[in-house]
Amino acid sequence: MTAEFATVIPAVLLVLACCLGGVQLAGQQLRLQDAAATAARSLARGDGVGAASAQVAQLVAGASLSRSDRGGMVCVRVNSPGPAGPFAAITVTAEGCALAAGR
Repeated sequence: MTAEFATVIPAVLLVLACCLGGVQLAGQQLRLQDAAATAARSLARGDGVGAASAQVAQLVAGASLSRSDRGGMVCVRVNSPGPAGPFAAITVTAEGCALAAGR
């Protein structure tokens, strides 16, 4: 019984670590989505890209922002590396759009 227990514990710990990493990735995705929506609204109001980038940096450390215009919409894509640890190699991306004011 001790041998079986010794082989099962590492597998259980690995599964637990993967589950916790998945929860961290989901949290990162939610923060990025919020940052993208906030930056899109800011740019649609006429604020500069610098102000929107500062808002994104305040919400998510290490995130980068790119803007695109689609018809009467201002869209923002925010990219960030995943949380520290084995999931840091994964890039998390979110996009938000807002109706451009007066355009």
